[in-house]
Amino acid sequence: MAVQDALALKEQGNKRFTKGDYAGAEGLYSQAIIADPKDPRLYTNRAMARVKLQRWEDAISDCQTCLSLSPDNMKALFQMAQAQVELKDFDVALENAQRAHEIAARTEDKSLGAVTQLVLRCRKERWDNRERARLRQGSELEREVLALLAREAEQAVAECADDEGERRDVQAEWDAKIATMRSTFQLARGEQGKRRTVPDWAIDDITFSIMVDPVITKTGKSYERASLLEHLKRSQTDPVTRARLDVSDLRPNLDLREACAEFLEENGWAVDW
Repeated sequence: MAVQDALALKEQGNKRFTKGDYAGAEGLYSQAIIADPKDPRLYTNRAMARVKLQRWEDAISDCQTCLSLSPDNMKALFQMAQAQVELKDFDVALENAQRAHEIAARTEDKSLGAVTQLVLRCRKERWDNRERARLRQGSELEREVLALLAREAEQAVAECADDEGERRDVQAEWDAKIATMRSTFQLARGEQGKRRTVPDWAIDDITFSIMVDPVITKTGKSYERASLLEHLKRSQTDPVTRARLDVSDLRPNLDLREACAEFLEENGWAVDW
């Protein structure tokens, strides 16, 4: 009876969620959990409502409970990564998003496209965060180095004899050193700020986005798994050659996946390319 009550409450919660009443849905899912605390689906449903309510910590807690009941629950990993990226826990968010992606790819889950986009978002958010930290550290280093040179210049001038000409020469020498150092920092910022072009081998020819999980076809052409599976739902043909193509013909392109991951690691901006 408790299980039936839980399922009825879950369905009511789903209706509230569909209507955008996330608080009402959360309440009904909570009642369902009380009725049947061993059903992992109830925790992912409540986590989904809590994500919508921006209750990140509570959503993570629900996902962790779900995973304790169902360790390979793709929805729990997906929703937990969503909450973790909002809390700026980027490394863990990316790890869970990638785990969700592996499961979604293996099971050909209909959410594969959304999971792929979450992996890309986690990569970009992590890269942006690291880039901000690098820029802050670079600015601090520049200020410290220039301040040190300025103090050394002042000391050098002070140690000069009373010869005004010698003072001017020493000051000019140090001014040149400081100008060179400032220019060096500016050049470094310019080089690091340049955005490279995304190489053709990293681009999916269906969505024109950088690939996360490329698969290779019989013709040797690689595509993003999620976009190719979506294409094959509409037409069982190779998008370029138009030859017959089935899901069973696809193979993971592990070398290309590693190359794309390395490129994104160093060029997080490419997610928005």
